[in-house]
Amino acid sequence: MCLKASSSLLSLAILLGVSSIVSAVNITRALDKYPEFSTMTELLAKAKLTPIINKRQTITLLALSNDAIGSISGRPEDELKNILMNHVVLDFYDGLKLKAIKDKSTMLTTLYQSTGLGQQQNGFLKCSKTNGKIYFGSAVKGAPQTAEYITTVFRNPFNLSVVQISMPIVAPGLGDPVEVPPTPPVSSPPAPSPKEAADAPAPGPAEEEGYADSPPGGAPETAPASAPSEDGSPAPAPAPGPGPENSGKKKMAAADEAEPPTSASNTGLSFVAILVLSFVASFAGF
Repeated sequence: MCLKASSSLLSLAILLGVSSIVSAVNITRALDKYPEFSTMTELLAKAKLTPIINKRQTITLLALSNDAIGSISGRPEDELKNILMNHVVLDFYDGLKLKAIKDKSTMLTTLYQSTGLGQQQNGFLKCSKTNGKIYFGSAVKGAPQTAEYITTVFRNPFNLSVVQISMPIVAPGLGDPVEVPPTPPVSSPPAPSPKEAADAPAPGPAEEEGYADSPPGGAPETAPASAPSEDGSPAPAPAPGPGPENSGKKKMAAADEAEPPTSASNTGLSFVAILVLSFVASFAGF
């Protein structure tokens, strides 16, 4: 009885262990939840890589969205298979672990390296940090590090992780490199709408004339009248400025300021008057 119970427990433990291993990595089940990676799921199945990946206990898939993977989806089957194997890292990495990397760059082993076909480190990837961002690229000397980490799509510590990157990684010797997508142009600030331009206040005629006629120093054209002096005499009038009006005023002032008759002329007139009166009086005496 005890022997049967022991064998039953052993069988249950083996079954649980096998089921945990089988369910630890199932790349198809993980990607089925995200339709934006459906093309990569199809290409992994077409290249017969799905069962190979699911047999592994620890995997990190560098996933490409449907738009990003389009640049390699039409390549020959053997070339496409090798490129896809280079997107399967034989270790667990998620966003937390990637950001915690202290070194400037870390070497990652891929599924392609396990085939024994790797040459000059094209079966390895390099993960590096630049300006707070994380990039992936081939570990071959001089290969560009242009595939940027975007986000962690799926994680099952420490068995399966799906990490999204911005573009495919094509190591030297595995195919033609993929060109880096151009940087989107910086958009200029939008121009004001016709309605806003029409609503903007325009300067009035008075403002324009005042601006055009005002002298550079900003002094007023007509100075204020001076206050009367303390002794009651009128204050001198300000000197008139140039201009036709002021010239007319000058002429009038000149006429008003003509010299009065002198005392000599007044004496002559009085003498003539006396002579006339004396003559009239002498004539009347006769």
